[in-house]
Amino acid sequence: MTNPAASLATVLLSAGLAFLLKYAGYLVPAKHLEGQRTRRVTGLLPVALLSALVAVQTFTSSSGTPVIDARAGGVAVAVVALIARAPFLVVVLLAATTAAGLRLLGWAA
Repeated sequence: MTNPAASLATVLLSAGLAFLLKYAGYLVPAKHLEGQRTRRVTGLLPVALLSALVAVQTFTSSSGTPVIDARAGGVAVAVVALIARAPFLVVVLLAATTAAGLRLLGWAA
């Protein structure tokens, strides 16, 4: 059983820290944000974060242990489809169909 007061305090603290972090971004002088290196890093940051999210969601179980299951097969098919320059909707459908087929065949975590 969780303590409702502790949960509320955690949410409020998290919201306050998120607000302060965002506000701090406005206080950074513009000259620090206009450099070539900064633009390159901020341009690639979403790609790196999304890649990390896909890797964690694909190769870990709900308990956090590493696992190779049907999701890995779906991602592998998606990578091949992306290399073949398939439209995004086709990539998603192929990956989902592959993962579902592998689970149907018994390859699940």
